[in-house]
Amino acid sequence: MRTEDVLAAIATGLWRWDNASGTVTLDGEAARLLGLPAEPVVLPEVAVRSRFHPVDWNEINGIVTLAVAEDTLAEARLRIMDEDGRVLRTVRSRSKPLENRTADGRVDYELIGTIQEIAEPQPGTTAVHTPITGDWRRSREAFLLDAGRALAEARSTTEVLRVAASLSMPGFSPDGLAVFGVAGERLSLIGHHGHGPGDEGPFAEMRLDTDYPATEVVRTGRAIYLPSPEEYKRRFPATWPLAQRFGRASWAFLPLIVAGRTMGAWMAAFKHPVSFSPDERSVLTTVARMLAQALQRAGVAESERELTTGLQRSMMPQLGPEIPGMTIAARYVPTGGGLQVGGDWYDMIPLPSGRFALVIGDVQGHDVRAAGLMGQLRIAVRAYASEGHRPDAVLSRASRFLAGLCSSQESDAYGNGRGAAEADADFQSPRFATCLYVECDPQTGVLEVARAGHPDPAVRMTDGTVLMRPTSGGLPLGIVPDTDYPTTRFTLEPGETMMLCTDGLIETGGHDLDTGWARLRAVLESQPPGAGSPAPGHGEPGHAESARPGAGHLEKLADLLVQAVHGPSSHHTTGPLADRREDDIAVVLLWRESEDCGCGTPQHPSRPARRTMLTVAQAEPARIAGARQQIRELLHDWADAEQVDSAVLMVSEMVTNVLMHTDGDALLVAEAVGELGERRLRVEVADGSDELPHKRHPGEMASSGRGVLLMEMLADTWGVDPRGEGKSIWFELYERSKRPDS
Repeated sequence: MRTEDVLAAIATGLWRWDNASGTVTLDGEAARLLGLPAEPVVLPEVAVRSRFHPVDWNEINGIVTLAVAEDTLAEARLRIMDEDGRVLRTVRSRSKPLENRTADGRVDYELIGTIQEIAEPQPGTTAVHTPITGDWRRSREAFLLDAGRALAEARSTTEVLRVAASLSMPGFSPDGLAVFGVAGERLSLIGHHGHGPGDEGPFAEMRLDTDYPATEVVRTGRAIYLPSPEEYKRRFPATWPLAQRFGRASWAFLPLIVAGRTMGAWMAAFKHPVSFSPDERSVLTTVARMLAQALQRAGVAESERELTTGLQRSMMPQLGPEIPGMTIAARYVPTGGGLQVGGDWYDMIPLPSGRFALVIGDVQGHDVRAAGLMGQLRIAVRAYASEGHRPDAVLSRASRFLAGLCSSQESDAYGNGRGAAEADADFQSPRFATCLYVECDPQTGVLEVARAGHPDPAVRMTDGTVLMRPTSGGLPLGIVPDTDYPTTRFTLEPGETMMLCTDGLIETGGHDLDTGWARLRAVLESQPPGAGSPAPGHGEPGHAESARPGAGHLEKLADLLVQAVHGPSSHHTTGPLADRREDDIAVVLLWRESEDCGCGTPQHPSRPARRTMLTVAQAEPARIAGARQQIRELLHDWADAEQVDSAVLMVSEMVTNVLMHTDGDALLVAEAVGELGERRLRVEVADGSDELPHKRHPGEMASSGRGVLLMEMLADTWGVDPRGEGKSIWFELYERSKRPDS
């Protein structure tokens, strides 16, 4: 009996698919199974393709590619359709792909195999579905989608291994997993699951020439499937004793390939026997590819994090030695668009005079170039300060340095040719930087501030009141090389805390300067008065508060400020729900120790005075608005709102008169003393003119001349005190209410 007759008797046909010519050769039985006349025929590929279900045909290419890669048979389950789109029967195809290379080096495939009809279970019967069914395919697709999403979201090698360990494959979940990497001529174990402690010992470091499935996979780039212990023992007798003790029944070792390079191997071991059908091998191969990509991404991300973390640590200085009478805390939170580096910085610089300087700044941008310019600018500022220059001179030199640095980089870019200049236009474009430089005298608390386009410092007084300290300033660094930076001087009183920050702390989360400042002010004022000087041993754990009582609470305050911007509660404050990682943050806190006995109880139990001072220059009349705001912030908890309005009106009138009727600047000093509900506000405005104010009688349409009349109507008492040079006009208001708890 001929072979063709035997195959026809068991409903099995022969076919030959030539990819190069695009033809399919069928014998009589194969033609019958495809719904054609039962006679040998040669058909174009498109004619045969129309007989298969579209979903099944789409899977053939993947199955053939997998069979070629693994040098195995290509097996597929195919549904045969008639001209009306109805399913005639289901057949199973088994074929061997043969590789043919043409003269021009192109690779074509020729498949030679069989087609056999298989019976489908009928509805209502107890027949069991084979593993390869439509339901299994749908489960497989859902599994691969879930696995792909989970692996894509993993951001570290540990997370990738945790996702791989949790994968539940449809119908054949592995009991044990292991991921191997390649380092030189050795195979190393990256991670494993389903094994006990110490089981990884023999597999931790293994030479690539070892007779072990994973090493052979790495050497050849081909997967190895071991469906039974006998097969494992036959092919790898040397390492079989290592695998035997785990009691597994089947193993799959697959290469981890990225961009054509084998970076390791993945082992999936099973307690139950697995035949590793083509569909099962397809699932394992797809998971191995996704796992390799995920490990590659995680490795790159971890390298970038390690690089940027090291760069950040090298650029961010450590706060210097302890300063007698003062405590400093600082925080830096970078964004960098995922690079974790940026242009914000802070520094503390010991000065030759015995004082020290606090510097905080922000280079334009959140990229690598901003970080590079920040490092150079920080070193330049530190060098100028260490030479003993005054604050204004330090910023003037720093502005000239940054302008020259950016102009030289821009010249180099255009010197490399037009194409290079256009490609690097953004990277080489001029940058500017804001900066705040504060020279501190720890003995007296005197601060000298020079500001280059940076937010003003804020001061938290001893009773918890927070004021923004207006300071004179100039343009940001690097815009105009020769720029003057006026200096502002004020005193940090005992028990007060000064905050310096970049705009990221204020404006992050969709806030503007006003709403962002209100958010920070609430945090600063939430700490009870005297929180900066707790009793020893009553602070946060991990801080050496016994030696420096206020250090722990200052560190806690720094954490609270950052948490107000990046913590969960930041999404419920004023402002749109914008990205909380949109800008870098740098913040520095300086606390001047109060006169405390060390037991947590001040020597003077009465409520401390609130005091603010502000200079309004002739050339800066716009700062009158700042003077009004200072008074409102000073009296934020004053009982009578009308008295606050009166105080603001009189201050505005007094400062405006100085600017209009004298040639000098106006010096405003305001102080509120006493207990809540019984306080006294005293405001003085001094100038250098000897001309005393006098009462006028302005007409109904007059636009001036009512200053003294306002003082007499609104102030509880007022007066004029002559000085050696000039005079001081003052008024007092007495709070018209009792204590809230009385």
